[in-house]
Amino acid sequence: MKSPLFPIIGACCFCTASAAAQADSTAWYSLHGQTTVITQYKPAFRAAYSGTNSLKTAQETQTSLTSTLYLGTKLWKGASLFVNPEIAGGSGLSQALGIADATNGETFRIGDPAPKVYLARVYYTQIFALSDEKEFRPGDLNQLQQFVPGRYLAFTIGKVAIADYFDNNQYSHDPRTQFLSWGLMSNGAWDYPANTRGYTPSIVLEYVTPQHEWRYALSLLPQTANGNTMNWELGHASAQTLEYTHHHSIDGRQGALRLLAFYNTADMGNYRQSLALQPVNPDISATRAYGNSKYGFALNAEQELGRDIGCLLRASWNDGHHETWAFTEIDHSASAGVSVSGSRWKREEDHAGLAFVISGISADHRAYLAAGGTGFMLGDGRLRYGTEQLAETYYQAALTPNLFVTGAYQLLHHPGYNKDRQGPVNIFSIRVHTRI
Repeated sequence: MKSPLFPIIGACCFCTASAAAQADSTAWYSLHGQTTVITQYKPAFRAAYSGTNSLKTAQETQTSLTSTLYLGTKLWKGASLFVNPEIAGGSGLSQALGIADATNGETFRIGDPAPKVYLARVYYTQIFALSDEKEFRPGDLNQLQQFVPGRYLAFTIGKVAIADYFDNNQYSHDPRTQFLSWGLMSNGAWDYPANTRGYTPSIVLEYVTPQHEWRYALSLLPQTANGNTMNWELGHASAQTLEYTHHHSIDGRQGALRLLAFYNTADMGNYRQSLALQPVNPDISATRAYGNSKYGFALNAEQELGRDIGCLLRASWNDGHHETWAFTEIDHSASAGVSVSGSRWKREEDHAGLAFVISGISADHRAYLAAGGTGFMLGDGRLRYGTEQLAETYYQAALTPNLFVTGAYQLLHHPGYNKDRQGPVNIFSIRVHTRI
């Protein structure tokens, strides 16, 4: 299992940092940490058949753990540097295979579940003020305690998690504290650029005002699908992401609407060409060629409904001609849910949520899987197509200001889009999360 060493060290050092920061409105450095342990249990379920990448039908229990240290320092006016060493280990159910809307957002598609130490993020950010108005921003994970211009341009370069900048939603974006499913933490059809663990070298440009936000990113993609080695030949492979955010208020209730577009090009294989070459058990890798691409669009909305309740809505689509390269095998998806604060029952730091996601794949992708093809997540050997449907509910209880325990339940139909494996599959989860 992973060592909690980083957060413990961070806790000891951060006590002094907090006292110093309170004495002044700004701080020249930040030091935080987190540890998250998630255990999932799945009872046995029935299926007509199983394949190489199927969700196992047998009873199963798996545990994952991540521990991250968030180091940040001010360099000069508007400039900061952040470094995040991380240790991660464990596994998702069936090694995160057989479910497009995988059930634990803290797990990765790696063969060895042994804990590994790696550098998750290291990046430099420069903010250029466009107005004299400033707002106070408290210290947080990868966030210095400081005053930030109301309007600004920002430039970031380094190794980042692209999902930190795009497709945000205050009610569902962090599997360490909110919904667990991949299909709920992000728009499923956005094949966002990342290595196996979720990080990639990128350049991010931002224009931010109180009501409008624009973001653009140019990122590296892996050399192979679901790979950990990144392709530095930008002339052959890259990912481009563009997003517009509009903040609004309805009867005094805050909300936001985000529109995202992406374009990825890499050494991708083509589903239809694979079938033409080999009608039975086609191999997508046989048709890989530079110049193949995937593009798509996503909608993301959040809206306060009351002082302690809000709702979320996401919908996404990609063209589905070429193989999924980095995130998950979803070509179109829609999700909706509600989140409630515990202030209603005098537990202000508690949260509960209920959400539903339905996902599907393109006709080319269906034909490929039905003929016995496999992707890096799916492949039952056959396919009687049906949309994958997952419902999730959770309750997170704050035991202390820095310790949270969550119980969650997920109900899954048609894992891997296969009606012959309809289940239903029941997944029960316990999550323990600490942060300083």
